Amino acid sequence: MNIEIKESNGGYYAILSGWLDTNVATEFLEELKTLEEHADKAIELDCSKLEYICSLGLRGLLKLQKLSVAKGGTLVLTHVNDEIQKILTLTGFIKLFNFR
Repeated sequence: MNIEIKESNGGYYAILSGWLDTNVATEFLEELKTLEEHADKAIELDCSKLEYICSLGLRGLLKLQKLSVAKGGTLVLTHVNDEIQKILTLTGFIKLFNFR
């Protein structure tokens, strides 16, 4: 699992890639703290290279979504592939996020 975070046009852009499973979820949650600190901004998560996401990863994304709403920012997931979309649908999380 890799997350590459860049500041872009007053907001943040992050590329998620690889397998976000329980072995790396704690590291992922630590890296999300950078985005959580800026939840008042526009945040875009590019999921085009994300192959799998576990429940801990989903929890981290949900926390970021809630912080964004609370702080007046936005969170959007982009380029969500079929496998990740299937996981989001099965868990009901598909209704909780904005997609582009």
